[in-house]
Amino acid sequence: MNYTLHQLKIFKTISECKSITKAAELLHLTQPAVSIQLKKLQDQFEIPLTEKIGRKIFLTDFGNEIAAVSERILRESEGLKHTVSQFRGILTGKLKFSIVSTGKYVIPYFLQPFIEQFPSIDISIDVSNKSNVLRGLTNNTNDFYLVSVLPKDININAIELMPNKLYLFGSTLNNNTPDISNLSGTTLLFREAGSATRMVMENYLKENNITGYKSMELVSNEAVKQAVCAGMGFSIMPLIGSTNEIANKSMRIIEMDNLPITTSWFLIYHKDKALTPAARAFIQFLNENKEAIVRRQFKTEL
Repeated sequence: MNYTLHQLKIFKTISECKSITKAAELLHLTQPAVSIQLKKLQDQFEIPLTEKIGRKIFLTDFGNEIAAVSERILRESEGLKHTVSQFRGILTGKLKFSIVSTGKYVIPYFLQPFIEQFPSIDISIDVSNKSNVLRGLTNNTNDFYLVSVLPKDININAIELMPNKLYLFGSTLNNNTPDISNLSGTTLLFREAGSATRMVMENYLKENNITGYKSMELVSNEAVKQAVCAGMGFSIMPLIGSTNEIANKSMRIIEMDNLPITTSWFLIYHKDKALTPAARAFIQFLNENKEAIVRRQFKTEL
């Protein structure tokens, strides 16, 4: 047999998404390129790997076996790469992060200089909502988790990275400013249930006895920003991630009593987590460099 790691990676991806088109998108390849590599792999076996029913592709029982073997081979190949690097005295490994959606405006600035210092460490980042991030922490699916509200009843270590300031935002399309004493008819835009930003916003409204508003729910910070820019309503959101909209004057900060609300961004990990050398290196890097990174990269948000 003369299969390649590239072919196995393509086949493994097809097995996961059950679609050549989706596999091509994930691998940043053209659909014909994926189909050709699948055919080359299939030509090495007398038994079919896949079967097509309608527009859907399914793995045969034999195909499922080959997919499982492919995963093991690819994992061993990755381990081999790290072993070679370790013998050369280079710190290697893979760090997996799960971060809340607004955290995508934070974590890259802490990772970029770390990657420059340790180029042989691979990085994986999963962006989700708070509930999914904490579920991953409970299930030990990643190395580190980025949150703005510390979880309760979970035994964690936490590294405070930087402040997280939340303001009330409105559109610049009109000059209507909500009156805290009379919000009847005003539309407030909320993140989905499970979002830390939503929790902060709901707590603010409750603590300040604000009622009489209409509400609209959106599933991401980007969706909320676009709705605010379009003049659909007002929302309490983190300043970080909104600086471009302020700079291009599509959103504005509305001064309100007891705002901004300041929380913190925390990188957390389970206290019982068996840290790899790469994970220990990242913790040390943060402790030595986080303050300088915050001053350099986030001075407009402080």
